[in-house]
Amino acid sequence: MTSDSIPAKFKPYTRQTISQSPQWALLPEELREAVQVVSRVMPFRTNQYVMDELIDWTNVPDDPIYRLTFPHQDMLSASDYTNLKELVLVKKDEAAIEEAVRHIRLSMNPHPAGQLTHNVPFMDGQPVRGLQHKYKETVLFFPSAGQTCHAYCTFCFRWPQFVGMDDLKFDARESNELVAYLKLHPEVTDVLITGGDPLIMNTRSLAGYIEPLLVPELSHIQNIRIGTKSVAYWPQRFVTDKDSDDLLRLFEKVVAAGKNLAIMGHYNHPAELRTPIAQRAVKRIVSSGATLRMQAPLIRHINEDPKGWAELWTTGVRLGAIPYYMFVERDTGPSHYFQLPLARAYEIFQAAYQSVSGLARTVRGPSMSAFPGKVVVDGIVTIAGEKVFALQLLQARNPDWVRRPFYAKFDPGATWLHDLVPAFGEKKFFFEADHHDAPRKTLQLVARQTGRYVPGSSEEPSRAVAAEA
Repeated sequence: MTSDSIPAKFKPYTRQTISQSPQWALLPEELREAVQVVSRVMPFRTNQYVMDELIDWTNVPDDPIYRLTFPHQDMLSASDYTNLKELVLVKKDEAAIEEAVRHIRLSMNPHPAGQLTHNVPFMDGQPVRGLQHKYKETVLFFPSAGQTCHAYCTFCFRWPQFVGMDDLKFDARESNELVAYLKLHPEVTDVLITGGDPLIMNTRSLAGYIEPLLVPELSHIQNIRIGTKSVAYWPQRFVTDKDSDDLLRLFEKVVAAGKNLAIMGHYNHPAELRTPIAQRAVKRIVSSGATLRMQAPLIRHINEDPKGWAELWTTGVRLGAIPYYMFVERDTGPSHYFQLPLARAYEIFQAAYQSVSGLARTVRGPSMSAFPGKVVVDGIVTIAGEKVFALQLLQARNPDWVRRPFYAKFDPGATWLHDLVPAFGEKKFFFEADHHDAPRKTLQLVARQTGRYVPGSSEEPSRAVAAEA
């Protein structure tokens, strides 16, 4: 398809409508079956731009964007897939399907790293709906109108937002509580508006969430971030959508108010930045005065090639974007299908990092967004005859933990922090304690010492506020 015929009107496809796409007939029966079965468990949504411009249909199922957006049989265990296939395609028993699906979902660690138990803040003794506050400086806000995407990634760690698990969903219908909470927390400098994808909203709706953050009473808010995949899956949002100019004017308004507007662009593969319209989108974002930072997890089957990462970062820098993070695939959802050993992740990162210029070396990784914070693998070294992972926390629940080196025994099969054990005969890592609730207890101590509510401590909010007063 030529650039002149790139879709200008957004057309999504779901499990119910994917058979209407012209590409559906290109898929063999076993791949169509996998989509129909696995999409009962994991979210599935794509669009005409992704299918026409980003997927190479002559290379399916190995095409990386196909693997990124279409469900696969191996995302479920063999027994779960066989059982669900029988229910979906033969028995067609919706009640039994719903029960089986919920059982599978709950076994997939739907909210890792304490998102429900430790990241939800309190105000007036009640949890604040649609907010997470894990790190002192940064609050995450989930507007209810932004809880979908232009297309879903098969690896997405926020998959419970999209599959009807309302008891596990983060969303806020308005920004009143966010503003009230921020007024009580002058230590917060950054608000990350996330989802889903906030840029699924029209500009008027988005402005309703952003403009209240520009009032003088919130002068301590220096950075407003928007997490989005639209830069890759629907770059028309910034170029040809009917309100794309309004969106850029909203960006300019935020910048004019003295804030840094950071678009946190999720790019998983260099193919997403090769199309002319995707590159025009970057140029338009940057021209508004906003910054665009590039981030993505390292995912098996999709972006294991260091040359691809180097191309992505180099192209982004040339267009004015800033390489930010290479993440490790989180331990949630079908992580068994997508995860890579930490040793391999480090090798890929190092190979990509050493092949780009200094301007692209703003990127950090490979980084695990684990319970204590963002744990980065700095290297694999031998110290006093012992082969170890060199690690540090780039961000942490307790600020005193940040940039403090620590070491774990080298394990070629480890894929996540919980697989690692301390090196040099140590019994625990420095951020752990002797009792099972160590992280919470540590944060409670910080809350008492500072007189301020610390995210994840569950220290009585009213006590912290009273101490502050």
